[in-house]
Amino acid sequence: MKRAEMSRKGKRARNRICAALFLAVVCLSTACGGEQKAVFTDSLTDIMDGIYETADLSDDFRQGLANFETVALTEDMETSILGTDEIEYVEAVVSMPMMSSIAYQCVLLRVDADSVDKVKQQLRDAANPDKWVCVSAETVLIESRENVIFYVMAEEDTAYALNTAFQNYQGVQ
Repeated sequence: MKRAEMSRKGKRARNRICAALFLAVVCLSTACGGEQKAVFTDSLTDIMDGIYETADLSDDFRQGLANFETVALTEDMETSILGTDEIEYVEAVVSMPMMSSIAYQCVLLRVDADSVDKVKQQLRDAANPDKWVCVSAETVLIESRENVIFYVMAEEDTAYALNTAFQNYQGVQ
């Protein structure tokens, strides 16, 4: 065999060995060392509370949280909150002001893992940021982690701060 050909075979063999070692390390660290808590087994109310606790919100919005309630989404609320009653979910909560002149809602939906993309699209299609009387939400964000969908309609800074907190949520402490 020529030296160049042997060198290529040697490189391939080293690459295979490195890949196998990397895979072994990943498998062992997951199985042995790192107890990975699936944070999205937490209750949706706990997740919502965690989002509010850690979000970088304006002082005015944070003070207004005292007038918000987080409740389980019921069938008779679906159309007004989700824009449709056609969305299939396992459970859902909505957080919104009890009385306010701001356009705001934040929803968490737990869905079957294989329907996340479908539900997100349904929410996008049904979202109506002008549904409030005399006010409109600046931003609609629909994101997900695992089988939990985060859906917010709010002012832009608030929506993105809450989404960042959702993406960084680490579970109940």
